[in-house]
Formats: sequence, C-alpha cells, structure tokens
Amino acid sequence: MSLNKEQLRYLRGLCHHINPVVMVAGKGLTENVMNELEIALDHHELVKVKVRTERDERKSLIETMVANTQAELVQSIGQTACLFRRNKKDPKIALPG
Repeated sequence: MSLNKEQLRYLRGLCHHINPVVMVAGKGLTENVMNELEIALDHHELVKVKVRTERDERKSLIETMVANTQAELVQSIGQTACLFRRNKKDPKIALPG
C-alpha cells in the first residue's frame, strides 16, 4: 500500500499526539521487539516507535522494521519513527482521498 501526500500529512498530524508504544534500545531488533511491533500495528494501525541508538544504526533499524512488517514509514524525526499499516479485517483509521 502506497500512501499519497495528503494521507501522509493526515497521518503525521495523528502521530503527533500519540505516545511511543515500542522502544528499540541497546539490544536492537530482537524477536520480542518485532512481535510487539506486529501486535501494536495490528491493534492501532499507527504506531510511534522510539529508537535509542546512533544515527546510522537508527536509519537501518527503521528500514528493517518497515521491510519486515510491510508497514509505511509516515515520518522519522530524531529518535522517533511513526509507522502505519492498514488492518485489513478491522480498519481503525479512515484515510482521506
């Protein structure tokens, strides 16, 4: 699923007001972290992730999360990334356009 600019802008606005649900720290993307991310995406669709690593490693971890979960990167600012994946069975967020 590819999001257009209007949808990304809408999701960025929603993401601003939510708290991080998943945190990636020193041990990186463990199986448990990926499982929690999958559960959070299924339940919430829009998830804020805190990635507490160095800048270069942070970028690769975010790319790995996006690739492994088939989610869309809404935005990445500093140590925070917002991911979106539509729940096909029970959609929670109505996207514009």
